[in-house]
Amino acid sequence: MSKVVNENDIYRIVWKACDTFRGVIDPSQYKDYVLTMLFLKYVSDVNKEKRRQYLEKYKGDEKRAERAMSMERFVLPENSYFDYLYERRTEANIGELIDIALVDLEEANREKLTSEDGSGIFRNISFNSSNLGDAKDKNKRLKNLLADFKELNLSPSHLEKNDVIGDAYEYLIEKFASDAGKKAGEFFTPSEVSTLIAKLTKSKKGARIYDPTCGSGSLLIKAGEQVDSDNFSLYGQEANGSTWALAVMNMFLHGHDDASIRWGDTIRNPKHKEGDVLMKFDTVVANPPFSLDKWGADDAAEDQYARFWRGVPPKSKGDWAFITHMIESAYEKTGKVGVVVPHGVLFRGSSEGKIRQKVIEENLLEAVIGLPANLFYGTGIPAAILVFNKGKDENTNVLFIDSSKHYDSGKNRNRLREKDVKKVVDTYKKFNKGNLETGVAEEKYSYVVTFGEIEENEFNLNIPRYVDTFEEEPEVDIEAVEKEITKLEGELKDVQGEMKKYLKELGVNN
Repeated sequence: MSKVVNENDIYRIVWKACDTFRGVIDPSQYKDYVLTMLFLKYVSDVNKEKRRQYLEKYKGDEKRAERAMSMERFVLPENSYFDYLYERRTEANIGELIDIALVDLEEANREKLTSEDGSGIFRNISFNSSNLGDAKDKNKRLKNLLADFKELNLSPSHLEKNDVIGDAYEYLIEKFASDAGKKAGEFFTPSEVSTLIAKLTKSKKGARIYDPTCGSGSLLIKAGEQVDSDNFSLYGQEANGSTWALAVMNMFLHGHDDASIRWGDTIRNPKHKEGDVLMKFDTVVANPPFSLDKWGADDAAEDQYARFWRGVPPKSKGDWAFITHMIESAYEKTGKVGVVVPHGVLFRGSSEGKIRQKVIEENLLEAVIGLPANLFYGTGIPAAILVFNKGKDENTNVLFIDSSKHYDSGKNRNRLREKDVKKVVDTYKKFNKGNLETGVAEEKYSYVVTFGEIEENEFNLNIPRYVDTFEEEPEVDIEAVEKEITKLEGELKDVQGEMKKYLKELGVNN
């Protein structure tokens, strides 16, 4: 039996495989090639082990084994197995063979690996692309890629623990995000931020959990992990085709085979519906694109789902369009929403101000949480988390937290530590249980605001208006400073006298 595979083994092979593409294509692109190959290897190894088990069970009866295999998670045509491709790794058309293998895998698993319009998750990637170099160089790279992954056995019996492949995939996506610059924010939310949102919106057993801009699916998965049961369902939508593919694979690698991840523009064409109305969810979480331009304002006034009855956000800033969609997608009386926003959402006026006022007057806003700057991939600006609760009842207070100074400073970006996340969550729980009175909850950190105070501030939610983080300058002892100045002036006079003496001895006129 070959050695047990752990996360470090997977990381080592993946980074080795990455070297195949470095300098040829951008990191934001080669993640697709490497993670796709990891997915193919995993599915192949799982099916190969299952087939062996069935052959043992049915004493070598091929027909019975094949019948049983047709009921497994994935159906793999012979040419879609990793071993089939590895055996042909020196063929001149190896890139084409890999592409055909992926298409056939999609066709054999259409319900799982294709979108509503029939587009497969591998449609945006080609191992036969000229982007990988001329024919000779491309074939060499693909041969090396197959050789690298051949070292891994990802069948369940060889994995150190059940969730090793899902955890490794998640870790690798984040590592790719750290290399991808501005494009990283399009597909990944830092894990500690996802954990914080998931804890703030903790779902109950049986919950429907939804992310309308799900990226690679990490936030959805974190939200699911907070449920004290395996009884929950995940739903997501992503506009970018390549990122949608990452999310679909991510769900399968984490064992969320029933997750519904759709491809498309959530604002213009929401895919999760029940009949002609939006599907409703217990929990809605998201890290939407900040201040998205051209988000669909021209059609918003006539929106068939009546999402923008509070007002239409400006064309150049779609933040409140996503927030409104999320609120309208949450169950009435019980639904919760957690969303990451740029600070402008808290105080900008005009149409955004009017929408913000109506949401507050409806008593939906529960918490405003300021985060540190330079926390997200692709942008250094500080952000905030808004929590909306459609079941606040009579409590009209809003919790404000300024966590902007609670983080671990890193070379490329800042990070929330476990204790920083816990501090926010503990404060929020105390507020929810009614254990925090209005006014200062914790000096320079949190404040419980009444509706009246927000109204007095013209529905401006800028955090410094409520949480006083001003640090007073230490009191200056003027008398001591004067004495120090006098002392220094005397020392300076002595030094100048010595200088004159030395210059005179040297015969230098001054």
